[in-house]
Amino acid sequence: MPNSAASQPLYLYSTTVSDVGTVRANNQDSSFAGEHLIAICDGMGGHAGGDTASTIAIRSLAHIEQDDTGGDIQAISKMMETSVMAAHDAIVGKAKRERKLAGMGTTVTAVALVAGYWVLTHIGDSRAYLLRDGHLSRITTDHSYVQHLIDTGRITPAEAKNHPQRNVVMRVLGDFDIDPHPDISIRRAHPADRWLLCSDGLCGVLEDSTIEETMMALSDQGECAQNLVQMALRAGSTDNVTAVIADATLALDANAFDLPHQTPLVGGAASNSLETIADIVNAPVAAAPALRADNSPAQRAAALIQPASAHEPAPESDATAQPSGARVAQPSVVREETGERANPDTGEIPIVQRPDGRISADPNDPVVQQAIRDEHVQQTKATRVRKRRIRYALILTVIIVVAALFGIGGGTYLWSQSRYYVGNSNGNVAIYQGVPTNIFGMELSHEVSSTTISLDELPQTWRDQINQGIAVDSLDEAQSHVGIIRSEMNKFLEQQKKDAAKKSDSSSNSSNSNSDTSSNAGNTDNANGSDASADQPSIGAANDATSGGTQ
Repeated sequence: MPNSAASQPLYLYSTTVSDVGTVRANNQDSSFAGEHLIAICDGMGGHAGGDTASTIAIRSLAHIEQDDTGGDIQAISKMMETSVMAAHDAIVGKAKRERKLAGMGTTVTAVALVAGYWVLTHIGDSRAYLLRDGHLSRITTDHSYVQHLIDTGRITPAEAKNHPQRNVVMRVLGDFDIDPHPDISIRRAHPADRWLLCSDGLCGVLEDSTIEETMMALSDQGECAQNLVQMALRAGSTDNVTAVIADATLALDANAFDLPHQTPLVGGAASNSLETIADIVNAPVAAAPALRADNSPAQRAAALIQPASAHEPAPESDATAQPSGARVAQPSVVREETGERANPDTGEIPIVQRPDGRISADPNDPVVQQAIRDEHVQQTKATRVRKRRIRYALILTVIIVVAALFGIGGGTYLWSQSRYYVGNSNGNVAIYQGVPTNIFGMELSHEVSSTTISLDELPQTWRDQINQGIAVDSLDEAQSHVGIIRSEMNKFLEQQKKDAAKKSDSSSNSSNSNSDTSSNAGNTDNANGSDASADQPSIGAANDATSGGTQ
């Protein structure tokens, strides 16, 4: 694997579009589209958790956009893996500190262009597609339960589309006890390579053939991304939908002044952290363009049930308006020069305004010290109220659960007594009222009728069914079933007798054959013993031959 720059350097143009969709209340996807890095992260874990997890992952990867490794492919590969693991640690740490974020996680699919090679990192069920020479290939393998079923031959890819557990991921970053190490792969980049990174809100509803046709038909990246997201929504996607489109461009003159250049775009939940990401890459970053309204019935319905903020990122005080309407955030160095940098977040130290109008966050300032004491008092009161509410809620929950259990248990017992089954009673067939199970040690069945049919006199298949219990709807049906079993027993016993008789006849014939053989052997010995006895067998044999062997 070469570690030096390619002789004809490739550059990356990319864009991204992310939409909350027509069902979800908020967008938990995050995406990044730069000149050296593209990434898609699909968050999970509730209203706040998914947003936070996917944003953390984008922040952890964003530095790769500007890291100069001198074209060292292996260094970037290791850096991407380390960044993904760092995101995992950050997500787990934040989930432990903030209970409401417990169980959050995110997928990660990212591609970096370095020295003429693609470096891909992947974990989860977001996907990376590569369009090369008119052919679309899926580069990633889903770390999902349905993909496992497909790989083991238990279901087909077509069946996976509607499988009830199609959203269950087996490997993901986050607050889960699973392997967080991503898949890493390296492949040579070609001019005109086109990438699509997407969340399962897109690839889960669009066929690969549809994706391929759209990516080939629309050369404009923005139009391509817009169309793919709109098609996924029209196809009925119930998830957030995000697409990242990136094209490799060959620069013939590396010293030219008009080399490809773009401002990195941030989409989805991470677009609410433009300032932080601008500081990480130390360059301006912009919010991704919003999905254009196509006035479809699905989008009109979504507009009625979702807040406006669900479809467009919240405004930031540090973002500067652009003619195109895009929000752009500058790194902290620029913000300090223009006076746009907001007061720093000092964690537990409050930022207060003194009586003389000055802003202070100095912990030695008496005004700040008093604010800290007041804040602690308020936190103590809030904690007491919260504990009291939790205690009352717990007691009420226990009462409701106990009542529900009694209700469910009583209802289940009444229902069970309307059922019957044919089962095993000490080796004989019997009829039971109820169902063959118990709840908390209480049996839900009792014997109502016994028979003389022994399980030992039945075929093995009937024994297995009776041991498990043959469920029926009424006592009459159970008695009818017993009659069928008795008939099958008689047939089975009769067949056993026939088989025994055949076996006995076969043994008798075998004994007679052995006797005849012994007799013939004795006659032969007598012939050898004397001339007189030798004539008699010969006559007998001749007579047999003459008479055709009948006696």
